[in-house]
Amino acid sequence: MKDYLVGRTRMCLLDTQQWTNLETKIAEWRKWDRHPETKDALKQLLKEKNYVELEKIMLHRITFGTAGLRGKMALGYSNMNDLVVIQTAQGWLKYLQVKDVILLRKNGIVVGYDGRHNSRRWAEFTAAIFARADCPVKLFGGVCPTPFISYAIGKYGCAGGVMVTASHNPKEDNGYKVYDSNACQIIDPVDKKIQSAILRNLQPLETSWNTSIIGFTPLITDPLHQLTDDYTKLVASTINPVYVNNNKKTQLSFTYTAMHGVGYKYMKRVLDAIGVHIIPVEKQKNPDPEFSTVEYPNPEEGEGSLNLAIKTAEMFGNTLIIANDPDADRFAFAERDINTGDWKIFTGNELGALLGWWMLHCYEIEHKNAPMDRIYMLSSTVSSRILQIIAKARGFNAIETLTGFKWMGNKALELRKQGKTVLFAFEIDIGFMCVPEILDKDGISAAAHFTTLCSFVYR
Repeated sequence: MKDYLVGRTRMCLLDTQQWTNLETKIAEWRKWDRHPETKDALKQLLKEKNYVELEKIMLHRITFGTAGLRGKMALGYSNMNDLVVIQTAQGWLKYLQVKDVILLRKNGIVVGYDGRHNSRRWAEFTAAIFARADCPVKLFGGVCPTPFISYAIGKYGCAGGVMVTASHNPKEDNGYKVYDSNACQIIDPVDKKIQSAILRNLQPLETSWNTSIIGFTPLITDPLHQLTDDYTKLVASTINPVYVNNNKKTQLSFTYTAMHGVGYKYMKRVLDAIGVHIIPVEKQKNPDPEFSTVEYPNPEEGEGSLNLAIKTAEMFGNTLIIANDPDADRFAFAERDINTGDWKIFTGNELGALLGWWMLHCYEIEHKNAPMDRIYMLSSTVSSRILQIIAKARGFNAIETLTGFKWMGNKALELRKQGKTVLFAFEIDIGFMCVPEILDKDGISAAAHFTTLCSFVYR
């Protein structure tokens, strides 16, 4: 047994095999890594003889799961960094080549990213790796909402997709969220198969570090402009024209925060199309990887994250606030009590109940006297059972799935293949699925429906 004293109090105890493994992994990293910051970070840890930290980050690998990867941006195999992302993209490519190489070569993949540090860089690594394997890549030319990935896969028939985002995590984190060819987030055992492919393809190819192919190959195209137009039209088409007119007549104004994320320009496009007016929180409307005005960029945190939105609303005399998380797949809402002046921040379960009722109401308006036995709504087991209560009273079907939209998206797809209509799905952590063509939570389409519901109530 070898003892290595780190600082004055920390002791790392490694047996001979562990020490050999650590030395091997350090040498491997030095050979493969090309990013100056992580190379310097390794030199510093070695200089400090910080073997506790080296053992943690070099001998333990971040696991590819059903949410892909998500973790701290830092040195080592246990974190998010250039080398780990390149290894992941290489493994995912190999998995897709085995799964359906014909589809992969024909329709390729879609790649999106948010405004976090390294997001665009890692999206471009992925695009270049696939393009060099003669696979078409639809690489968004700017930041986009996460639900655009699901929509694009379904629209273009892609073999899969990835969104580089850590959603509402702290600024130090990033992630690599993978979708299957069915436009849903991956589920077991796909995650395990991709993980195995990653582990078989760890050595980065020389070309994997080179993104110069971007802009010089017809294999990489930018769908952002067209897809944004199509998405806007799609979401607007799910709002009954009667209620669009009501939005315009009611003239409600909503304060909106993008929480330093990607949502503002997409939210504005959609809400403009359905006659809803928003006043943005100026300091939070543009992507900011530092999330400089919030400790946690998560509207679920309540007044702590909505503080600036509340100040903006009060300054303009608004009583309604809508919010997205940084990748715009979650939706939050707050309303001011005009009598007390207090703000009520609605929970995910409360919003799920209201949106569930609204989606059913809109369906019944457009399909008078339609039978309810083939209508479904979904929620996860951790969420309220309010949809089941409404379903019992109104005659439709409400079922529960395991936790996460990966399960609800796949279940919705299964039901639709059986000829069933899935109107809505929700989860307690302010995730809502309101548009059939998007098999994932979507904070923008949820906002379109909820603001229209507000106009309906306030009319």
